[in-house]
Amino acid sequence: MKKILVTGALGQIGSELVTKLREIYGSTNVIGTDIKQKEESDGPFEIVDVTDANRLFEVAKEHNVDTIMHLAALLSAKAEQIPKKAWDLNMGGLVNALEVARELDLQFFTPSSIGAFGPTTPKDNTPQDTIQRPTTMYGVNKVAGELLCDYYYHRFGVDTRGVRYPGLISYVTPPGGGTTDYAVEIYYEAIKNKAYTSYIAEGTYMDMMYMPDALNAIVQLMEADLSNLKHRNAFNISAISAAPEDFAKAIQKHIPDFKLDYDVDPARQKIAESWPNSIDSSAATEEWGFKAEYDIDAMTKDMLEKIAVTPVK
Repeated sequence: MKKILVTGALGQIGSELVTKLREIYGSTNVIGTDIKQKEESDGPFEIVDVTDANRLFEVAKEHNVDTIMHLAALLSAKAEQIPKKAWDLNMGGLVNALEVARELDLQFFTPSSIGAFGPTTPKDNTPQDTIQRPTTMYGVNKVAGELLCDYYYHRFGVDTRGVRYPGLISYVTPPGGGTTDYAVEIYYEAIKNKAYTSYIAEGTYMDMMYMPDALNAIVQLMEADLSNLKHRNAFNISAISAAPEDFAKAIQKHIPDFKLDYDVDPARQKIAESWPNSIDSSAATEEWGFKAEYDIDAMTKDMLEKIAVTPVK
């Protein structure tokens, strides 16, 4: 990759990914885009609505990019509230971005999610290739997106790549409407109030990952030798399988009087229960060397330290 356009650059992943990419590839070689202007930027930034295909094409061509990283999307909990809008944004934006990649011969990345799995998927050590029958609009979008990216590779030769993200945990950008957001909120509340009320029930295991590992995975996959990739657009990756009480125990090693309570949100709990408890990341390890660096204790230590000194953006 030499020049990269990032959609959804102000989101939870995008805001940190743009910074990381600029550190690696140079500030002028990473073009951030989103539907609103960034207040301050250390590199090129353009206002782009990904449902506007012409605008997306114009910006990609103007900046002469060789790669698109398409992150703009509505997340799981929000998508259930406005499913038609989620379809229009998540699928309409994706096909627009893929068309730009096809027309300009660009490398392409977009993330899928553990949301692509459903209640009939094996719950423990979920295989790379398995049953995918999600029961949420977000999940339907992600399965369709995986297939669409595969189609653009096989039909048009677009170099499409992607990962299935677990819940992502970060201290930089507040969560944006995902089912796993509690795993971010719990750290802020631990610092602020030494207490948190979880909307996800005790004993509900889901896969999680610290943002530094998530960002490293993108760069590593995109720079991987094409000939090594058997799976292209939906690599399982994960670092941590945890329930709310596991985060509480990790936090209590640093804040002994931290208290965890529960007030379960039925809508988000239903989504959580349809997802895997843990997933198998061996294909990503074998094909491009994926390896997470942070477990729950290392992540917790870093999160608490960073939140204590970092203002929320």
